[in-house]
Amino acid sequence: MSHEASLRADRDAPRDRHRANRSIRLEHAHAPYAESLQRYAGRIEVRAGVPGHVGDLDRGVADLLGDALAWDIPPLTDGIDTEPDGGPSALDAARALAADAWGARRTWFLTNGASQGNLTACLALRHHGEHIVVTRSMHSSVTDGMAMAGLSPITVMPHVDPIRGMAHGITPDELDAALAAHPEAGAAWVVSPSYFGAVSDIGGLARIAHHHGVPLVVDEAWGAHFGFHPDLPVNALRLGADLVVSSTHKLGGSLGQSAMLHLGHGEFADELGANIDRALRMTSSTSESSLLLAGLDLARRDLVTRTDRITDSIAAVDRVRDVLRADSRFAIATDDIGDDPAIHGIDPLRLVVDTRGTGLTGHEARQRLFHDHGVHVEMSTDAVVVALVGAGSRIDEYALIRAFTSLPHGIARDVVVHALPRPGERVLDLRTAAFAETDVVSAGEAIGRISADSLAAYPPGVPNVLPGELITADVVDFLTASAEAPHGYVRGAIDPDMNVLRVVRT
Repeated sequence: MSHEASLRADRDAPRDRHRANRSIRLEHAHAPYAESLQRYAGRIEVRAGVPGHVGDLDRGVADLLGDALAWDIPPLTDGIDTEPDGGPSALDAARALAADAWGARRTWFLTNGASQGNLTACLALRHHGEHIVVTRSMHSSVTDGMAMAGLSPITVMPHVDPIRGMAHGITPDELDAALAAHPEAGAAWVVSPSYFGAVSDIGGLARIAHHHGVPLVVDEAWGAHFGFHPDLPVNALRLGADLVVSSTHKLGGSLGQSAMLHLGHGEFADELGANIDRALRMTSSTSESSLLLAGLDLARRDLVTRTDRITDSIAAVDRVRDVLRADSRFAIATDDIGDDPAIHGIDPLRLVVDTRGTGLTGHEARQRLFHDHGVHVEMSTDAVVVALVGAGSRIDEYALIRAFTSLPHGIARDVVVHALPRPGERVLDLRTAAFAETDVVSAGEAIGRISADSLAAYPPGVPNVLPGELITADVVDFLTASAEAPHGYVRGAIDPDMNVLRVVRT
C-alpha cells in the first residue's frame, strides 16, 4: 500500500469506528468506579481508618479539596474495588469499559503516570530477551525501566527538524533495518505521537515488528485521545500495536499522574498480559489513589460519549491556527512537515507556532504569553511555542489569539539549531553503568569516559548519551552549548551548567 493510500485508510478508520460506537454508547454512559465512590461517600457515617484526613474537615488538605475528600477511600473496599462474593468489582467493570473503548484486550489503570507504564512494560519485556530496538527519543522513564530490567537498547535515531529542533518518529523501513541488523532483539519500542503532534505509521511499524517475530510497544503518552473522533488519528492499538502506554491525563481528561496501559489482541497477548500482571505489582502502590482511578473512569466515559465537545475543541484550535496563518509574523510549524516520511499524520489538537517572525525565540514568546497575558502554553523551543487543548476541553480561543497577536513586530531571527552529535560507542551494558560506582569529573575530563547518566539537551530532547556509552568531545561541546544557550536545558545533568559530569569509575 502506498504512503498516501495508507494515510487515507488511517484517516477513514476513525469515522468507521465512530459510526459503530453509537451502539455501545449506552453502556459507556456509566462510570461504574466513580459512581460506586459517590454511593460510598453518601452512606458511610463513620470512617475509622485510613486515609488519616477523614473527619478533619476544617483544616489542612480539606481546606483545599473540600468535598472531594469523601471520595478518597482506602483500598479493598467492598462494592468498589472488591466484591464479597469474589465477583467482578466496580473497578473491574471500569477497566473492562476502558479496554473496550480503546480496543484493548485488557487495560490496567495507573496512578503513577505513564512513567509507571514504561517501567512496567520494560520489566515485562525482559521475558522476551535482553535486547530491544527503541527510538532514541524515548522518555527518561524508559531508560530507567531498561536499567531496572537489564534490557540492552539498540537505538534508532528519530527524524529531527533541523530548522526548528523538533523530534518526530521513525519509518517502518528504519525499524526493519534495525531489526534485520539485530536479530537478537526481543521487542521494538517507538514513540508516537511526538511532543509536537507528529504521528508515525504505526500500522506499518507493527507489520515490520511482527514480520521479525517481536511485539511492538508504542509510547502513546501524547495520544490518549486518539480514535475518539473522526478527525483524530487512529489509536495505536487499532493499528496493530501489542502494548500501548497512554498518558490519559495529558489530553484525555483525567487527573494529573493518572494513565493507562493497554494490551493488544495479537499473538503476544497471552504472554505479555501475564508478565504485565507480575511487573505491575513491582511498580504499583498498595494504596492507589481512588481519586485518580475515578478520574480515569470518568475520562473514558466522556471521550466515548461526548464527541460533540471534541468537535468544539478541534474547531477552536483550527480557528486560532487560521488567524495566526494570516499574520505574517507567525508560521504553523506542522503545515510544512508532511513530506517527512516518518510523519503519517498530525494531531489537530496541537498548536505549534513558529514565533521567529516576531523577533522572539519560542522561549521568549512563551514567557511573554505567560507574564503579560496569563496564557500558559505547554512548551517551547528556540523556534516554536507548543500549545494544546485537551479533547473535549473548552478554551478561550479569543484570549489566546489576543495574546499571540500582541507579541511584537520584529526582525525575523535566525535560530541556529546545531546538528545532533553522533552518540559514542556503547562499551558497557546500560544496567551495569547505571548502578556502577561513579566519579564526578570536569566536562573535559569526561571525554573518553563511560557515562553513568542519560543526558538529553532540550530541544529536541533526544538523549545525546546513555549510561554505558562513551562520552565524546562532540557530545560535550553540544551539551555545553545547549546549557549555555538562553533557556537551555539538559535533562539528567547533575550540573545545569554542564561543568561536571558523572562517569563510571574505572
